[in-house]
Amino acid sequence: MTIVNVENLVKRYSDVVALDHFNLQIEAGEVFGLLGPNGSGKTTAINCMLQLLSFDKGSIELFGQPMAPTRYDLKRRVGVVPQEIAVFDELNVRENIDYFCGLYVDSGAERAKLVDEAIEFVGLQDYVRFRPKKLSGGLKRRLNIACGIAHKPELVFFDEPTVAVDPQSRNSILEGILRLNREGMTVVYTSHYMEEVEQICSRIMIMDHGRSLACGTQDELVRMVSTGEKVEIEVADLSREALGALDSLAFVRRVEYDDKVLKLLCDNGPHNLASVLGLLQERNVAFGRVYSEPPTLNDVFLEITGKELRD
Repeated sequence: MTIVNVENLVKRYSDVVALDHFNLQIEAGEVFGLLGPNGSGKTTAINCMLQLLSFDKGSIELFGQPMAPTRYDLKRRVGVVPQEIAVFDELNVRENIDYFCGLYVDSGAERAKLVDEAIEFVGLQDYVRFRPKKLSGGLKRRLNIACGIAHKPELVFFDEPTVAVDPQSRNSILEGILRLNREGMTVVYTSHYMEEVEQICSRIMIMDHGRSLACGTQDELVRMVSTGEKVEIEVADLSREALGALDSLAFVRRVEYDDKVLKLLCDNGPHNLASVLGLLQERNVAFGRVYSEPPTLNDVFLEITGKELRD
């Protein structure tokens, strides 16, 4: 079932086009990664889907139905964990979660049960009477998540939920998101940390300038680009002739030899490493440790956008 269907979405701010005929489809049960440099349109797209922003053209459907500002029946099925901490400093942990859960659940008894479950889920049992200003950054992030998921939504948007948290809290948050997904929630996840997206996302979109540039699984995205594996080989002695022969291989983009380590950047292809080792053996070049790294999601992002993710 298609949970999110966005077609030809256009959003302008005066002369700036934030979304340029943007399209997006997300299926039930996915952890969908939305990647793009700063200013690419990720948060604008999310806010339009949530009907927190109006848009100029296009259509948005959630759960197979047209989304509109007054579709509260659809909004009750959606959760949001924003990038900025969005809690009330005047309320303690339990009161904050109860307040946000109360926006969707009227029954006090049902809400109390959901709040308890959310507190346990994010591991805040020992902090229920704490106000946010007394919590660490990681604990505030957990509270932010609890407020967004307490009402048990079917679809959850996480907009950079691990910004400025310690590694332990980051791992806890990522494990929690995967647990939500296993329990049936569909997740839309944005991040500036590529390794997080590689770790948890089943499908990924790369966008820039308000448009989708590529979409697929990580393996599918890797096959879309020309960048291939990075090879490092320990070589005690390498002649200029052998180095030149390696550089002349059609699939080799760059070759370096420094401090007895041979480094090659290759085009995408299935037998690059075997060809390199074969050439060394033909020239009787002795070598030691061999390390080969396939193209990463960061390599894909850089080739497709021409930018570092954190720019």
